[in-house]
Order: sequence, then C-alpha cells, then structure tokens
Amino acid sequence: MRARLTILGIVIALLALPQMGSVALRASLRYERDALAAGQWWRLVSAHFVHLDLRHLVFNILGLMLLWLLFVREYRGLQWLGVGLCSMLAVDAGLWLGSPQVIWYVGASGVLHGLWSAGAWAQWRRAAPATWLPLVALLLKLGVEQWRGVSVMAADMQVVLQAHVYGALGGLLLPLAWQLARPRRAGPL
Repeated sequence: MRARLTILGIVIALLALPQMGSVALRASLRYERDALAAGQWWRLVSAHFVHLDLRHLVFNILGLMLLWLLFVREYRGLQWLGVGLCSMLAVDAGLWLGSPQVIWYVGASGVLHGLWSAGAWAQWRRAAPATWLPLVALLLKLGVEQWRGVSVMAADMQVVLQAHVYGALGGLLLPLAWQLARPRRAGPL
C-alpha cells in the first residue's frame, strides 16, 4: 500500500508542477494542433499534465484521488501505468484523427476517464452485487455530457468532452486485451 500511495503522490506532483510555471510555459506544453503538425511531439504527453487554472487542477486531482480509492486494487502498478498510457494515446489519436476542430487541449480528464473505465470494467467482470454501479455511472456521465454538450462536473469550464470518450475507450484497450489473452478453461463437452 505504501508503494501505491507513493505513486499517487508522484502523479499528483506531476500534475501540479506545470501549474507553478508561467503562462508561456503552460502554453508550450499543451496539446496544440499547429504545434504538433510542426513537430512538437512532446505536447502529446505534456498536455495531460497542464491545466487551465488552479480550479481545473484541483478537479483533476480530486478525481484522481476518488478513482484511486475506488479502483486501486483492481490492477497492479504497471498495469495501471499501461492503462494510463493507452488512455493518453487514445485521447491524442482521437483528438488528432477524430476531432480536427479541437485546436488545443489541456488536462488529465481524458486519462481519468480511461482509469475509470478500466477500474469499472474490472469490478463489473467480478459480477458481485453493485459492482456494476461505477460502469453505469460512467456511461450515464458520458451520455449526458454528449447530449447536453457540457461537462457534468464543471458546466462553466471549457471542457473538451470528446477527450472523455476517447480516454474511456482507451482505458478499456488493455483490460480487454488481457481478458482475450487469458487461456480459456476447458469446460465439459
């Protein structure tokens, strides 16, 4: 448990660190379509650690802490890292290929939705009572956001809702691959 708390602390520090820099520094780290086209590929990673403002950062940190409390035991540390990276890649690829109208993006919410979907999937697979609630909550949140066109959690913030969907889908990639790769038990014929 101590190692998991240490990792949580490191991730929170990585999320907070860019907020301490200048506006120019944060702008140089965000996902920006024209800058990416010019070869500034680091923005595909750094954009997920930069935030609009302190309130946006606090929302993302609180979301991370809630997800950690709900799902930390569902996977090992390296598995969570893989889920986070897949979510990040899915957000980046989704924004680049599927949402060319998005000029810039910052924040961890897309990746957080990926962590949520992976954790909720793992709980749902156990088929214990009420383990379906986190998955249903995620699907309802994503559906309402797409229908209303604003974030359920922060309606007054500029939120790229597509990132939530791309991240949630990306968060399922590895858990589904792990499930498919498991040897199937032979049953009675």
